[in-house]
Amino acid sequence: MTSLLARRLLQLIPTLVILSMIIFSLQHLLPGDPALMLAGENPSEEMIAAIRAQYHLDQPIPVQYLFWVKGVLAGDLGMSMRHNLPVLDLILLKLPVTLQLSVMGIAVAMVLGISGGIISALRPNTAVDYSANVVSLAGISVPNFWLGILLILFFSVNLGWLPASGYVSPFKDLRMNLATTIMPAFVLGTAIAGIIMRHTRAAMLQALESDYVRTARAKGLSEWKVVFKHAMRNALTPIITLGALEFGTLLGGAVLTEQIFTIPGFGKLIVDAVFTRDYPVVQGVVLVTAVFYILLNLLADIGYILVNPRLRG
Repeated sequence: MTSLLARRLLQLIPTLVILSMIIFSLQHLLPGDPALMLAGENPSEEMIAAIRAQYHLDQPIPVQYLFWVKGVLAGDLGMSMRHNLPVLDLILLKLPVTLQLSVMGIAVAMVLGISGGIISALRPNTAVDYSANVVSLAGISVPNFWLGILLILFFSVNLGWLPASGYVSPFKDLRMNLATTIMPAFVLGTAIAGIIMRHTRAAMLQALESDYVRTARAKGLSEWKVVFKHAMRNALTPIITLGALEFGTLLGGAVLTEQIFTIPGFGKLIVDAVFTRDYPVVQGVVLVTAVFYILLNLLADIGYILVNPRLRG
């Protein structure tokens, strides 16, 4: 296990280097001049030149990249051109919000997806199986923004049970925090729940038809032990991979949901940064999201080993 982790950590170095180059290069393909946008209306040439010099925009792109990498290695992601604040401070302010939404969303997805997949696999080609597949397909097909608007109309406008938008920190008011995040978390989790349900069903059907499950049943073990101790343990491997990847997707892709529910997370931060050509913020947010993806893949590898002891050699 130690050698596997060492190999994975060594692979992170070239991955992060290539990733940083891609992030920096693609950012500069966006149209528009950030110096002109920062200078405001009717700027002088001296003001534009000063802004370019301040943010190294007057340097060649390779030189700008080296300045950025040097800062990243020192823990400095640069200064926001729009907010005039350190990018790291903005990320640390917004990250907990999106992280909470992502954790709640993946929890919803795992509970609904795994339980639905198991039930569907235990009753194949029955009304229960068909119903579960229809529900999962609906969850995958329904757009997040449409489902979010429907939930707001039903639970906030018609019933008045939940606030339609906004965010309250759990350290200020835990009850209001859950009230403001439960709907967006459900919206984020439903689409992923459908995907997890279908993968769980397929993995469980394969596991239930395997020889070790038939042997366990022949020994007289209860169906509960056969399903959850033997079949489910082996079927978890693809679910771990999928869960890790989808959790990374939630961290970086909750843009529309955060916009609909007016939640000040990563989504709103990066949308505003793209529109204002705030290069340091876009680069910082994308880099942090990519690092999370890589770390989640590493955690998935560790999860394989914990679930499947045969991989510990």
